[in-house]
Amino acid sequence: MPINNNENNKRIAKNTLLLYVRMLFTIIVGLYTSRIVLNTLGVNDYGLYNVVGGIVSMLGFLNSAMTAASQRFISFELGKQNKQKLEEVFSTSVTIHIIIACIIFITAETIGLWFLNTHMNIATSRMTAANWVYQCSIFTFMISVISVPYNACIVAHEHMKTFAYISIIEVSLKLAIVYLLLILSFDKLIIYAVLLLCVSLIIRVIYGIYCKKKFEECTYRFHFNKKLFLEMFSFAGWSIIGNLGFSLKDQGSNVVLNLFCGTAINAARGVALQVNGIISNFSNNFLMALNPQITKQYATGDIPKSIQLVYAGCRYSFYLLSIISIPVMVNLDYILSLWLGIVPPYTKEFLFLTLITALINSMSGSLVTAMQATGRIRNFQIVICIIMMCEFPMTYITLKMGYKPYWAVIPSIIVITLGLIARFLLLKQLVKSYSIHYFILHIVLRNIAIAAGCLILSLYISQYWEHNDFISFILTSFIAFIITIVGIYLGGMTSQERLFISSKIKIILRHNS
Repeated sequence: MPINNNENNKRIAKNTLLLYVRMLFTIIVGLYTSRIVLNTLGVNDYGLYNVVGGIVSMLGFLNSAMTAASQRFISFELGKQNKQKLEEVFSTSVTIHIIIACIIFITAETIGLWFLNTHMNIATSRMTAANWVYQCSIFTFMISVISVPYNACIVAHEHMKTFAYISIIEVSLKLAIVYLLLILSFDKLIIYAVLLLCVSLIIRVIYGIYCKKKFEECTYRFHFNKKLFLEMFSFAGWSIIGNLGFSLKDQGSNVVLNLFCGTAINAARGVALQVNGIISNFSNNFLMALNPQITKQYATGDIPKSIQLVYAGCRYSFYLLSIISIPVMVNLDYILSLWLGIVPPYTKEFLFLTLITALINSMSGSLVTAMQATGRIRNFQIVICIIMMCEFPMTYITLKMGYKPYWAVIPSIIVITLGLIARFLLLKQLVKSYSIHYFILHIVLRNIAIAAGCLILSLYISQYWEHNDFISFILTSFIAFIITIVGIYLGGMTSQERLFISSKIKIILRHNS
């Protein structure tokens, strides 16, 4: 059946809009709850939660690998419209995830538990709480692993409205957690970890019920298709290698920071990563809506359309992130003091450098999807794993040499940049139609030039305002926002895109006149 590109574009736009509605609600509640949690737990306990939870998250490379495998195979079979194979893919995926959950449990309760109690820089008086957090994090993580096939089906079917509704339920439950933290008198950190585990379990049940009702393939039947099992596990196996690099990159660096600097610095980095995660949703939501179409177009043999979508993903995910990141960078001091009240040391520097890292990394998402669509990911994952793992020793050396804690983010910027270029070169080897010249000149360098120019101009103009009141914050943020929008419109869009936007604006103005 031929694919209607116009309908697909409308679907991408609609799904992106739904995901943004979801995101705005989660941001508002998330910012409020983060402030209360930080103030209630205190800087050290907040940092303790981040670093202890991070030990379990280091096993996330297993889960991330299978997430990629599940979404790829389900989207591919939907593109092929092979119902029987789709059912087999789902059931096989569930079986594999149960196996992975068991592996995570055994590893976490042996090696991870030993490391927590013998090597972490945690006050003796908080070791009991740390172990509670660790155990809750293990079971929370196992729940998320088992949920992957169901979530992958929702993404592949492009039912983004579901994510919007369930996310509203999830953040509402987390808002209730904040209230309980304030009124319960037991150890706040332990309460926080236990309640987050309960929320994960509730959301898992909701996703499972929805998928079983809406998608025929989401009824688990154990049957062992050796060929499919090996194919998916092989795909996931190579993905595990690549995601292992990311796990050591992020959580390994967090552990190194703990060993050198203690839990207060982990709190600063935790705040920076949380803000970065919230802001990155502006581009991630677009990619979540776009990625299934990249895979489906490749599956049907429409390579030019798939390439067009990949280039669009690289550009617009960067633009969407820039629109939010640059106003935040201009007002970091005021935003952090207004939001948190208690600002952990070096949080501003961590956040600024983390946002730069996120901007560069935002150009990688659609490249990864395009590579996964080919199914040939061995060399890709090996190379990316090696590059990402370089951050761990680089961070250790940086801190060992006595640099400030926030310098630990510089290695991240370096490896993310190298990873971006490596991804494209490896994709080019498999799909010859990609253009290295176009990618480097018209996407990477143009994106960086636009963002740097907009940031410098915004910082220059903002120096004429005092950054200690709400009116100045609104004015400087609005100016930075407008500068970024104009910069993207004039420097980042093609003439056809500018013409399209101009025509839409004229239609809106004509209807309102």
